[in-house]
Amino acid sequence: MTVVLGKKIRIGILGASGYTGAELVRLLSRHPRAEIVLMTADSHAGEPYDQVFPHLGGLDLPGLVKLDEVEWAGVEVDVVFCGLPHGTTQEIISGLLHTTHHSVIDEVLHEGPGDAAAAIRGAPRVIDLSADFRLDSTATYAEWYGHEHYAPDLQAEAVYGLTETARERLPGARLVACPGCYPTVAILPLAPLLAAGMIAPEDIIIDAKSGITGAGRGAKQANLFSEVSEGIHAYGIGQHRHGPEIEQELSKAFGDDLTVAFTPHLVPMNRGILATSYVRLAGETSVEDLRDCLWERYEQEPFVRVVAEGVAPATRHVRGANHCLIGVFPSRLPDRAIIVSVIDNLVKGASGQAVQNMNVMYNLDERMGLEQEALFP
Repeated sequence: MTVVLGKKIRIGILGASGYTGAELVRLLSRHPRAEIVLMTADSHAGEPYDQVFPHLGGLDLPGLVKLDEVEWAGVEVDVVFCGLPHGTTQEIISGLLHTTHHSVIDEVLHEGPGDAAAAIRGAPRVIDLSADFRLDSTATYAEWYGHEHYAPDLQAEAVYGLTETARERLPGARLVACPGCYPTVAILPLAPLLAAGMIAPEDIIIDAKSGITGAGRGAKQANLFSEVSEGIHAYGIGQHRHGPEIEQELSKAFGDDLTVAFTPHLVPMNRGILATSYVRLAGETSVEDLRDCLWERYEQEPFVRVVAEGVAPATRHVRGANHCLIGVFPSRLPDRAIIVSVIDNLVKGASGQAVQNMNVMYNLDERMGLEQEALFP
């Protein structure tokens, strides 16, 4: 599907006062085909946006309103980005996708499957940044998130939005579930190697470290400066909710169920994720074979890059950009390799990937609104 020249995609942002909401505004404000027409933020409703986020002052933005005060039937919006907390979005999105409204963009879609265009006409399309639609199994969701899934009918049609693997399904999607930040940085390097049979599905260890913004903007004692500065600590050990999400997607790549050892750590920086993955080589595979496989898989990708041999990716190399960098190294242990991957958790790990998905959904240049390089130093 494509957008007719001159038409803009009208966008609503739910949860615009959070970190991912602010990042969406930053990215979409420079997107030539996007127009933000609705922003909700219950705790800041009625406040000017530049008062909530002074760095985003000077933009022509709508006022912040409470979510329950939005009259959806009267809102002309084409895409809704949902940046609400986990566990709160299933019922909201279910109601939203059953709302009738007038969508100019959907009416001027001339390319792509006709049935798909008809299916999305009359309701906004949703790109969800929470975890509420990422897990294929509603039973698995209930196990890990502590409550039943409130929209199982929608879960069946939700597209897992790791853009590099979801392109064919995105144009006809009504609901896209953006991957978590940890899964994104783990799946991108490991999935191609599992699909190629180059690494063993057993003994995969993913040691990941994230900046504090991954925990959200809400006030929490564990996120106070004195709690996180001058140290690093592991959390969710053996039970982090991103574990089953990682396993779900890696199992698809491998072709059978697998289990990984995944441990996240919190480091005293604002943004960024670095994952060090330890893998066992399969058969006669060499470390060079792994690097060649990843290079071939991502050579044509605009946002995933395999760095040169001996170069160690760092979070400062992707700060503010929608990139994932991957490095492959030999281990001192025989038949083992070490893979280092980095992303900005707020960009490729959240809002940037969401915009990337929107671009593919509407057959726009995938890089549109995401052309900025990393901020260094």
